[in-house]
Amino acid sequence: MKKMLESAKLLKDELIEIRRHIHSNPEVGAHLPKTTAFVKQKLEAFGYQPEEICESGIVATIGGKKPGKTFLLRADMDSLPIAEETTCDFKATNGSMHACGHDMHATMLLGAAKLLREFEDEIEGTVKLVFQPDEEGFTGAKKMLKAGVLENPKVDAAMALHVHSGTPTNVVLYGLDTSIAGCIRFRITVNGMGCHGAMPELGVDPINIAAHIYLSLQEIISREISATQSAVVTIGKFVGGEAANIIPNQVVMEGTIRSLSREIGDFIFKRMEEITVSTAKLFRGEAKLEEMSSVPPLKNDTELANEVASYVKEIVGEQSVISFEGGGMGSEDFASYAYEVPSVYFMLGAGTKQEDPLYGMPMHHPQVVFNEEILVTGAAMHAYSAMMWLKHHQ
Repeated sequence: MKKMLESAKLLKDELIEIRRHIHSNPEVGAHLPKTTAFVKQKLEAFGYQPEEICESGIVATIGGKKPGKTFLLRADMDSLPIAEETTCDFKATNGSMHACGHDMHATMLLGAAKLLREFEDEIEGTVKLVFQPDEEGFTGAKKMLKAGVLENPKVDAAMALHVHSGTPTNVVLYGLDTSIAGCIRFRITVNGMGCHGAMPELGVDPINIAAHIYLSLQEIISREISATQSAVVTIGKFVGGEAANIIPNQVVMEGTIRSLSREIGDFIFKRMEEITVSTAKLFRGEAKLEEMSSVPPLKNDTELANEVASYVKEIVGEQSVISFEGGGMGSEDFASYAYEVPSVYFMLGAGTKQEDPLYGMPMHHPQVVFNEEILVTGAAMHAYSAMMWLKHHQ
């Protein structure tokens, strides 16, 4: 471990350069041509033969010289449609931003790729490196799975990590069992009949219908879900009308359902559909509810999580690795892997305001800044964890 950590530290300047290039050129969603080309170029330079198994989804493998199992390491690469407001010299200027740290994740896995190449003769099995698009839209993991990312060779266990703004640098967190909420993205379309605002009786007001639907949906949480269950319904988009004195034909609302139980999430969606349709009918209109995308709650395999955490402790120290029970209400599409193979998801502290006033802003904030010191830690975590797991599971 000591030798690998020393090798990782020698990569620091290179990793910072890679990260800043990716950060300065953010791409959103499932189509990441520049990012994909850059990552493939780096992998090829490190001696890999990367394969694009679906659009912007890259897989590369290393090892196989010694027989054994296969351990998957996954990083996401997509950014957010947020205009960056940091003071960094390498800030993005195209209206998008790596405000969730996916530039850091891709860089750490590229660092791990280089480390694994250096220690290739010691790999007892195969390590599969996965660079994935559209985590934010919850389609990336599902596309990779459908394209066969867990096959050829067949994956036995998987790991991912995520930077965590506001947690001290190099402190590692991981949940036991369900630790991150599932999410269903939805759209509600309300159709009425437009008319002049002075004569509402001649039309059907979709804004009025949408308002009643909006308020009624919150009653599901307050009156139909147990207080001991965690769930939240949020509508973040409510669009209708163009003029102050005209009742429009249509209103569109978009939002999310989040829950720590797949069953609770499905129940809420079903009740939302009933409320949406019946409320619109009550006020002489029509409405429909659509699922746009979804991701299940993330479950860490507790045995795997505790084992890999023991390897991570060798890198960051015993006191810097903290497990917890219960879950937060954010969502992560690595969850889809966890329903197919034993998986573990770590959160790596990226700095606090006490360390530097620039650090500690919330994830997805236009001014969030991550401590680049953790790039070395993340690269070492990936490489060492994979090698040690394979060694102990012959």
